[in-house]
Amino acid sequence: MTDECISSIEYITKATLKMNAASSDVDCSGDRPDALGMGIGTGEETNANKTNGIEMNGKMSFDTMTVARMPTERNAIEYNMNHKKRGLALIFNHEYYDIPRLEPRTGTNVDCEKLKKSFKNLDFEVTAYKDCKLRDLFKHIDNAASQDHSDCDCIAVAILTHGEHGYLYAKDVMYKLESICHYFTAQECPTLAGKPKLFFIQACRGDSLDPGIKLQKTETDGETFSEMTYRIPVHADFLISYSTIPGFYSWRNTSDGSWYIQSLVEELNKNGIKYDMLSLLTFVSQRVAVGYESCVPSRPLMDQQKQIPCLTSMLTRILRFNEKPKTA
Repeated sequence: MTDECISSIEYITKATLKMNAASSDVDCSGDRPDALGMGIGTGEETNANKTNGIEMNGKMSFDTMTVARMPTERNAIEYNMNHKKRGLALIFNHEYYDIPRLEPRTGTNVDCEKLKKSFKNLDFEVTAYKDCKLRDLFKHIDNAASQDHSDCDCIAVAILTHGEHGYLYAKDVMYKLESICHYFTAQECPTLAGKPKLFFIQACRGDSLDPGIKLQKTETDGETFSEMTYRIPVHADFLISYSTIPGFYSWRNTSDGSWYIQSLVEELNKNGIKYDMLSLLTFVSQRVAVGYESCVPSRPLMDQQKQIPCLTSMLTRILRFNEKPKTA
């Protein structure tokens, strides 16, 4: 029973991102973007600015704002989790690779099966994919994003793979997580606009080690128009939970699975309905940080190392899973 991690520098084939250059309303007399060369915010207003457009390099880019159905009241504290369905949960489980330097991820199937059960217990419609090449991975993501999510609370995506320095591995090549998230922005997937989009990433993010530090206790220690319609950023309502911080190893036990997925599953099973998502992920971090330490006595440099998950949240409300009515 050993803990494993891998860090390899491979030839990088970057996945081509779908980039949509859509402009939004710009008030030249007030807020301005902190960027040079935008052609706004200096001098007098142009006719382009007055018509909700921006003149850039002699070309006009008009406002192409997407309009989507409002799933939650404008000032609601919590997300609306009372739709007919919880939503899709996609798991991309990578064990074997076409890249010679990448070792098999022994133990990942344990993670996958436990995560499937946890998602199902929270009423997700779960689909797991094994050892996808990048083309197939994008096909599955595109298919999910193309569906009508009007009756769903949210969507969840888990990726269990090798990774390093901002990249994740498909079976054949590297890619950036942003190329996946893009499919679910409010612009690309309007029926998920204003709804939580959850990403759980079990992967290394570098080759640095965390030896930890010992702590010692001491003795001194009526609806208006603004309520009927409102605008949100196209990248709002994402939450990305990483198994480790940038630049560091992410550990996996060959028998029990990864520390992060073990902790995530335990927290979802025990408190998935009791606490909100950010609280749950705080307790996941606590479990990983306090409850685990690498055991590789044959490799002293890798032995007794620690790990801390981290997250990026663009959530705009409290996310709490409720109990769905059981269908007959």
